[in-house]
Amino acid sequence: MKKILFLTMLVITITSCKQVKKESTDVEPDQSEVKKESEWVSLFDGTSFDKWRGYLSESMYPEWTIEDGVMVFTPGEKGGKNIITKDTFTNFELSLEWKISEGGNSGIFWGVFEDPKYSEAYQTGPEIQVLDNERHPDALANPKYHQAGALYDMVQPMYDVCKPANEWNVCVLKVNHETNQGSVTLNGTEIVKFPVHGEEWDSLVENSKFKGWEGFGKHRTGHIGLQDHGNKVSFKNIKIRKL
Repeated sequence: MKKILFLTMLVITITSCKQVKKESTDVEPDQSEVKKESEWVSLFDGTSFDKWRGYLSESMYPEWTIEDGVMVFTPGEKGGKNIITKDTFTNFELSLEWKISEGGNSGIFWGVFEDPKYSEAYQTGPEIQVLDNERHPDALANPKYHQAGALYDMVQPMYDVCKPANEWNVCVLKVNHETNQGSVTLNGTEIVKFPVHGEEWDSLVENSKFKGWEGFGKHRTGHIGLQDHGNKVSFKNIKIRKL
């Protein structure tokens, strides 16, 4: 009888240990996901501009406001009200949502080098186009170097997956100088791939409007920027993580 009781208790103990081990293994993916998500850093959470300022300014331009948790640019009488992140980045993945007004045009910069001799952020920072593809004439040109999602004037999108004006588009920009790879994913579809330095990059610049521009695309570390192109544009859920 004692032998039977001992064997019964042994079976229960072994079974319990297996269950504990299994339960312990089950939680590991969740912990991994938490760690992965924690790598993202919010650049705009809908409450403040504390991580942004005007290009060549210590403060935000008044044309940029927060409305119902959304960053909104409303054009004023004078242009040139581009904004940049206070921090600089080298290898990164940037995720944001943008919404353009009817017939509107704007852009997302990276690698912006701030210096008074460059009056505009686009003089040094390459741009990912933000555009109303249905109405803006830039979208009709061929090749489509100015279509939404394009590496502006350099690489055209493989697909047109842009949503209509006044609807949100999810844009993910990756820039990695370690692998010499850049890409744009718009609304879940990768539409642009490009080198970010070296001979191939130089060739893209040489065959664009930026040929001969002193500082364009020269700085691997720089600010992220958002453009004043004279049209209303909105941004939200802006976050970044280092690669």
